[in-house]
Amino acid sequence: MARNTNETKIQLSLSLDGGPLDLLPPTAEFRNHESEHGISEGPPEVQMTKTHASQITASQHIWIWTGIGFLDHMLHAWAKHAGWSLRIRCRGDLAIDDHHTTEDTFLALGTAFTTALGPRTGLARFGHAYAPLDEALARAVLDISSRPFFVGDFGFKGPMMGNLNTQMIHHGLGSWAQTAGVTLHVDVLKGDNDHHRAESAFKALAVACRMACERVLGKEGEVVSTKGVL
Repeated sequence: MARNTNETKIQLSLSLDGGPLDLLPPTAEFRNHESEHGISEGPPEVQMTKTHASQITASQHIWIWTGIGFLDHMLHAWAKHAGWSLRIRCRGDLAIDDHHTTEDTFLALGTAFTTALGPRTGLARFGHAYAPLDEALARAVLDISSRPFFVGDFGFKGPMMGNLNTQMIHHGLGSWAQTAGVTLHVDVLKGDNDHHRAESAFKALAVACRMACERVLGKEGEVVSTKGVL
């Protein structure tokens, strides 16, 4: 899928079940973008180049380039531990700041999640997980409810992680919840290091996503709601 605005140009491919993904199609914008960021200008095979947020295995294809290194790192962790295959590239107005690039990337990812999930029937629907990273511990609770809502408490101690404003973690996940159509609570329960706090949060979210998206044997076609709709 693609999301194009005056502020960002995004291409994204997502499989919730992992496996191989086709390369994102070439465009003039992204060829130039890759050249500007030190990746060879050329056809889409450039996506096979190993970057700081890429991992190609038999079970998963992950390749992420937003221009914001710490954001790439968090998306990589999310995809890896959720079992997703994910390709994203974004050309954003980073000359201004990181806001539009981060927000639009999460909005696009939420839309792709909804599309990849398909009918909201036969799902486990709820997912929850704790994830530690050294001294940090985070909890994520997810409901594929079609009632978008987000509550997050991260307790970051500084304003920036790399070139990502810490405020954008909260805003980005709230944006994802809106277009993904989920209710999401993420709390970092402890941690001294902001990097560890953020990464433990994304890993907990990843495991909660994997749990909530499972199809329950024997409930095929059933809507897991007393309302009869999701």
